[in-house]
Amino acid sequence: MIDPVGVEKNQVENLQSSVLSILVLHGPNLNLLGQREPGIYGSLTLEAINDLLAATAKNLGVEVVTLQSNHEGVLVDAIHGAVGKHQGVLINAGAYTHTSVALRDAIAAVSLPAVEVHLSNIYRREEFRHHSYLAAVVVGQISGFGARSYLLGLQALVHHLQAASSPELK
Repeated sequence: MIDPVGVEKNQVENLQSSVLSILVLHGPNLNLLGQREPGIYGSLTLEAINDLLAATAKNLGVEVVTLQSNHEGVLVDAIHGAVGKHQGVLINAGAYTHTSVALRDAIAAVSLPAVEVHLSNIYRREEFRHHSYLAAVVVGQISGFGARSYLLGLQALVHHLQAASSPELK
């Protein structure tokens, strides 16, 4: 005979172990959102974007952990530390997108699926912003939809992770 409490406990443990965790990284100057060039980056603060991400994650049945840093090494360390804790990375590397081989190499090294997002369309901006060092090592890139870029990126990453574990979803 199966103990109903044991079954419930096992089901809860399985549910907890199956919840996807996504690390969300915000690069330099994104702490200034809401006040920095609102014509380009919008009027939402980083806190508001994180709140939208948390609500979207809840609706998707996943969890998000957010980190913003103006320091490249902190972002690299966070990517390294994601192994074994998170199943994917959602990253807006800000200006480091166009300059950081270190972030590119960190993403490649950990072999976690990552999606690159940008508030503005980097291809409609200055020429130096057209190149992304991350693009070659991420699953995909979403840019130009303001704060919605983050939400679309999260949805795409979750879909990618679910499809990887359930081939019928591909």
